[in-house]
Amino acid sequence: MTFKSVRINTLNMNPFTKIGKEWLLITAGTADNCNTMTASWGGFGFLWNRNVATIYIRPQRYTKTFVDAADTFTLSFFGRDFRKELTYLGHTSGRDENKIANTGLTPYQLENTVGFEEAEMIFVMKKLYQASIDPEKFLDPTISEHYPEKDYHDMYIAEIVKVYVKEQ
Repeated sequence: MTFKSVRINTLNMNPFTKIGKEWLLITAGTADNCNTMTASWGGFGFLWNRNVATIYIRPQRYTKTFVDAADTFTLSFFGRDFRKELTYLGHTSGRDENKIANTGLTPYQLENTVGFEEAEMIFVMKKLYQASIDPEKFLDPTISEHYPEKDYHDMYIAEIVKVYVKEQ
């Protein structure tokens, strides 16, 4: 399967559906040595005169070590047909087993990072900013309910370097 690069302003997608309902994979490394995790929190926007995405990773996630070690990572979108695989990748640690191989997904090297051949769309991201969520700054105290173990996410703001869509 091949991908073609497209201009971001030609995309017709609803980020609330793509992120919140269909989910995505955050992946870093190379095709031979990578890790991935499922995400359903994040956002797209325009900041510092750049098209950006914001992702959130808890400190204990194995994927965080790969994202922290690299300048780039990918966001891969699959659609609802891959719900079972994305559920598994979100609940299983790559520290414990080769979870990517267990799903049958195929790592796909591009732009010095890695996505997946089975994805419908892959965003190549360049890290710009990282900060830990500070619970002292929650303006709505109910947000703390998402952190019963006090494992506050790290937030990453990254520039969208390229967008690839699967060629039909």
